[in-house]
Amino acid sequence: MSKLYDTYLSLKRNQEDRANTLYLFKSGIFFIFLDSDAKLASTLLNLKLSNFTNNVVKCGFPVASLDKYLSIFNTLEYNFKIVDQNISYSVEDFYIDTNIKDFLNKISNIDTDSLSIRDAYSFIDEIKNTAISLVGGAK
Repeated sequence: MSKLYDTYLSLKRNQEDRANTLYLFKSGIFFIFLDSDAKLASTLLNLKLSNFTNNVVKCGFPVASLDKYLSIFNTLEYNFKIVDQNISYSVEDFYIDTNIKDFLNKISNIDTDSLSIRDAYSFIDEIKNTAISLVGGAK
């Protein structure tokens, strides 16, 4: 089997509330559900099932569609956990972690030598507003 499926089986085996928790795996530019989670998610989220292996099904959506599905997750009586690089996050923690990484990348990629004073002040203001939204989102 694949590492992804082995991780899925391990998480399901160790999860206290197996029936109420669905694991969503980040795989490249997609999020995918596997096996029994995929069967349930395909019904709940109207996603098409396809073969992951000969014996295991999957369904999913592009990473860029996460916001759309987050709003749907919030209406359902299931817990959704996102697994990225074998780390299991709550949906909220994954979203915060991803936004923080994007925020830090933006800061680290700024070319300070080419900024005018006006651009620098605008950038500082943008950083401040983004930081406020991230801190507010983390509470």
